Amino acid sequence: MPVLIGPGARVIVQGITGRQGSFHSRRMAACGTAVVAGTSPRPGASGPDGIPVFATVREAAAETGADASVVFVPPAAAGAAIIEAAEAGLRLVICVTEGVPLHDMLKVREALAGLTVRLIGPNSPGVLIPSVCSAGIIPSGIGSPGPVGVLSRSGTLLYEAVDQMTAAGAGQSACVGLGGDPMPGTRLSEGLALFAEDADTEAVLLLGEIGGCQEEEAADLIRSGFPKPVFAFVAGASAPPGRRMGHAGAFIDRGRGDARSKMKALADAGATVIDSPAEIGATVGLLLAGLKRSRVDRACRILPDH
Repeated sequence: MPVLIGPGARVIVQGITGRQGSFHSRRMAACGTAVVAGTSPRPGASGPDGIPVFATVREAAAETGADASVVFVPPAAAGAAIIEAAEAGLRLVICVTEGVPLHDMLKVREALAGLTVRLIGPNSPGVLIPSVCSAGIIPSGIGSPGPVGVLSRSGTLLYEAVDQMTAAGAGQSACVGLGGDPMPGTRLSEGLALFAEDADTEAVLLLGEIGGCQEEEAADLIRSGFPKPVFAFVAGASAPPGRRMGHAGAFIDRGRGDARSKMKALADAGATVIDSPAEIGATVGLLLAGLKRSRVDRACRILPDH
């Protein structure tokens, strides 16, 4: 079963009349995603390729049966857009917007408490189920179907890793960009828990970066008995302390949140830690092939002699 989103999902694009919302609505539809509606504050606005446009998410969901949303709304309005989608009853909200103000995200966290909604992002590239559907901005051509779930705080690193994995014959069950802002709706450990329950996922690649404690939380989950092999890479080994590196959440503060300590925590928990981004695809492909050979060997030993 696909993680987070599948072929039956019906997606609303908030901000569909903007340049990015319009472009990626077409791209998502071309990947097989059912983009059924959009929202825009402009009265009488029209969507790309005849997609209907509504003034509110609640109205769009009621008319189309949508259950998921992708947010392409400027930072100052993105927090309110997330809350609007959640309160309209959608089960999944993916916020692509980067730099949503922290005080707005505090309001989002409070508003979403108790609701049955999963927030991915802000600053998320989205979710890709290769050859099935895409919600967000992940390039669909880089993925291939397979047994490895991919979780990443970095969008660009996600693209690179998935492209390498596809070239190495290590296909993906789902590719999930959790976002690099400091207050994400879903953390690495929560993403790992989703893959633990997914029958199509045999192993997980975790892509972390400096800042915060998400990787350490993930290490705690792995150590507690995570049922599948975990590969991990943490970006930012050369990052100087006190300087933000790309993402708002990628920040080493007073010696905490550095890449080396995160890599050690993951390795001590039993994850296979990859030292170089150039080796991600080859390492996952090689070890995945080893796991397959091991299963075949075990099956051969169990089979009775004839």
